[in-house]
Amino acid sequence: MKRSHAEFLRRITLDPALIDALERDYTTVPIPRQERVMLEYVVNLTRDATTISKDDHEQLRSVGFSDQAILEITLIASWFNYINRVADALGVGRV
Repeated sequence: MKRSHAEFLRRITLDPALIDALERDYTTVPIPRQERVMLEYVVNLTRDATTISKDDHEQLRSVGFSDQAILEITLIASWFNYINRVADALGVGRV
């Protein structure tokens, strides 16, 4: 997790222990199943979007996400991936 994302989450959630746990190993954090499925989808999308299949979308639906929500999750994760790559390429945040 990028430092800027962790800091943003700390301010939003007011739960530094949760953010520390996410940074150490997101797979062990005690979060609701719906959030876990969404997080796994976003991680897979970030690592290699070509591996995403209809089964991934069905899994999101099975925990209560609508097609609109799946689109929004995909767009937001993709946008953050894009912005991170731009910032990395331009050296934003490097000391």
